[in-house]
Amino acid sequence: MLMMLFTNIFLKYWVVNFFTIFLVMFLYLFYMNQSFSWSMDYMFNNSSVSNLMILLSLILCVLTLVSTPENKNKKYLMYICSLSVILMVCFSTDNSMVFYIFFEASLIPTLMLVVSWGYQPERLQAGVYMMIYTVTASLPLLMLMFARCKYEGTLMFSLFNMMFYPQQVSMTVVMSLAFLVKLPIYSCHLWLPKAHVEASLAGSMILAGILLKLGGFGLIQMSKMFELTGISENNTLLFIMSVSFFGGFLASLMCMRQNDMKAFVAYSSISHMSLVIVGVLYDKIWGVMSSVITMFAHGLSSSALFCMTYFTYLKVHSRSMIYIKGMLQLFPILSMFWFLFCSLNMAVPPSLNLLGEMFIIPVLYSVSMLFIFLMGLMIFMSAVYNMYLYSLINHGCLSDYIYPSLPMKSYQMTSLLFHMIPFLLILKLDMFL
Repeated sequence: MLMMLFTNIFLKYWVVNFFTIFLVMFLYLFYMNQSFSWSMDYMFNNSSVSNLMILLSLILCVLTLVSTPENKNKKYLMYICSLSVILMVCFSTDNSMVFYIFFEASLIPTLMLVVSWGYQPERLQAGVYMMIYTVTASLPLLMLMFARCKYEGTLMFSLFNMMFYPQQVSMTVVMSLAFLVKLPIYSCHLWLPKAHVEASLAGSMILAGILLKLGGFGLIQMSKMFELTGISENNTLLFIMSVSFFGGFLASLMCMRQNDMKAFVAYSSISHMSLVIVGVLYDKIWGVMSSVITMFAHGLSSSALFCMTYFTYLKVHSRSMIYIKGMLQLFPILSMFWFLFCSLNMAVPPSLNLLGEMFIIPVLYSVSMLFIFLMGLMIFMSAVYNMYLYSLINHGCLSDYIYPSLPMKSYQMTSLLFHMIPFLLILKLDMFL
């Protein structure tokens, strides 16, 4: 009888169990041997950054399924499973062409999650925006990659560092644009808020938690293939960093003008990703460490905020902050999670977000004092818009549009708690070194 019950449970939740078993195996390998020294070193990327991104992908794919138990359509499960496999190959391969193919292939299941399970007819337009922005920006990169691989006679990232390749300034912009749009850099960001607003919970979690990190990881990988980093004699990179950093400050100001909670979180993502661009392009140990830590921490905090938005929507049936007030009186547990994740998003100590911001300060000091001033304004505005988001929907008199409903369910609290647990990885800082 017990065996039959166990079999039924396993068959019913086979996808979650599969991801859980795979995640446990990966965690064991990650902590026991972070270098992944397999016999096929020229096929797999053996960096700790790659391992950390695979870990983040597995965690968020599992939490995506945990957060949406009501949606167990076979196509839905197939898209998430295929996306997890694509991301693992993309983050682990050392072959430049395989990386590019899977980098672009990750858009297909994401597009299906946005178009098939979105909420409004505008989701089709959002999908078109996403495809046009990302694919158009990356096609010139493919041509340059073909030229570089033909020139060197190899496809492996690990061999490109040993070879010199003549390069022009215009090529630097073309090569970096594919990943800057993916991050996204401000002025090429319009597809992201639109996609987030129209996407389902799974689409928003994967888009913000994992796919934006492909842009930062791609910049790190392409710096092995082309001269994309270091600003000692490259004013083009300094201009890109300036646009990114100033755009991050403008994105933080845009947060204060949003009424939709999803658009609010999307613009906060753009603000955080500007730090990643500056850290990677400067190409110093402090900058790269800051970028990796910020990508990992933002993947968890941003995904959790989209979960909070969806769980609030289930109770209020609206994402407009104008109609949501006084939730602390009816849903104190939900308000507690809003407080915790808004605090983590604004980098309170001892969160990973704070660690990422601290590591970027020496980089900004080396570039310009103006960047230090803008960094101070961004930190201030981050605290302002996160406090504004929390206080507006949780404090004050109870809105007439909110009615008492069922308390938070167990799967919702499980998802939010497991979003918070990886922040304890701050106790093991050697994984980032």
